[in-house]
Amino acid sequence: MLSFRHVRKVLREPLETFERLGQEANGEITRVNLGVSRPYLLTRPEHVQHVLRDNAANYPREGMMWKPLTRLVGEIAGEGSEWALNRGIFQRLLSGPNIASVTDEMARTIAEGVGHLAERAGGDPVDSQAEMTRIVQRAIIRIFFGGRISLTEADHLADAIRTATRSIGFRMLLPFVPLSVPLPGDRSFKSAVRAVDEVIFPLVEEARRGEAKERDIVSMLIETKDEQGRSLNDQQVRDGVVAMFTAGTETTATALTWLWVVLDSHPEIADRVYSEIDEVLGTEAPGRSHLPELRYTKMVIQELLRVYSVGWVIPRTSVADDVIDGVKIKGGSTILISPYLTHRLHDVWPHPEVFDPERFSHSRSKGRHRFAYMAFGAGAHQCVGTLFFTVEAQLIASTLLQRFRPVVRNENPIKPQVRLTLIPKEQVQIVLEPVGRS
Repeated sequence: MLSFRHVRKVLREPLETFERLGQEANGEITRVNLGVSRPYLLTRPEHVQHVLRDNAANYPREGMMWKPLTRLVGEIAGEGSEWALNRGIFQRLLSGPNIASVTDEMARTIAEGVGHLAERAGGDPVDSQAEMTRIVQRAIIRIFFGGRISLTEADHLADAIRTATRSIGFRMLLPFVPLSVPLPGDRSFKSAVRAVDEVIFPLVEEARRGEAKERDIVSMLIETKDEQGRSLNDQQVRDGVVAMFTAGTETTATALTWLWVVLDSHPEIADRVYSEIDEVLGTEAPGRSHLPELRYTKMVIQELLRVYSVGWVIPRTSVADDVIDGVKIKGGSTILISPYLTHRLHDVWPHPEVFDPERFSHSRSKGRHRFAYMAFGAGAHQCVGTLFFTVEAQLIASTLLQRFRPVVRNENPIKPQVRLTLIPKEQVQIVLEPVGRS
């Protein structure tokens, strides 16, 4: 077991420092010395499986990221009966049959969003993250919120959530600092949470009065009862709505922003994606029937999430002493699981620095450890929206690429930085060049 003292480097260059730690540890269980905190860093799939599945009861979601995150989405980010209740709701809502039933409506909404983007852009560079967020919002609003929230309110909500998720970086890196001690980002985070409440609580109150024009997630949450027949209160409904909106917009928009970066820097991969979309779609608008045939496009998205792991770290807290692969884990310790590092283990992912979508072909995926790829987490807390994300991302990518070729206009290479998710360090500017234009 290795020990490091890297607190200053972690604060200055968190992702780069963790990547160096992962390379030096080479799969060994490592302790990272952060002064008053010494979390264990786990990267091997079998070690991850022990924490997230085999002995998951000993490693609940407490401390680290979860403490600040609960201030945004409530106890849904934690453990216990409330988490289980809401997870059950989301699992039913985001099940295969339900997603299939709304895919074509989602496709039509995405096509509208791409059309509006084309009108606004007019050949000028646009902020990819902002524009992808707007397109994703339309799909989320139509499918999950019905006519209950306007696009203006959705923009306000998305801006607030984006500010909140990007303001808790220091809280994640310094989980041992009491909330009473101010850290950079705290003020922005609190202001953003207030802004979220100003949008969501009126929606909940409206639904309580039975003013729903159509069935949506707000109504579903209000109607839900636990095993004892108890209903959710306004705060719990609010937390469920915010959790869904956060997962459905921030993650997807960030991943799609990285997609344009990848296609721009790998023209041979881009050409294969363009050819597949042209062959599968022709002049037809993308819909549910086309998705199974967009195999290479799906593999590109999967490889994208290996390289740019949106959820770059999964922290846990040990309840009691444990032993993992001969290493004693002390009770009360922080455990850091990093999909970003696991996705870079050379013996698990040959030549991990190479962007290679074929890793996810059927033949090369066969026999891979189920905890080697954690784009959507793993174990009991794996994201229930995995299928929704995959469908949504394929539809947005194919709809946009059927009409345009996004060209990145940034002068310097775009590198990732850590917030709640792994986001670009700088705004990604793209120009949408119409297909067929030289």
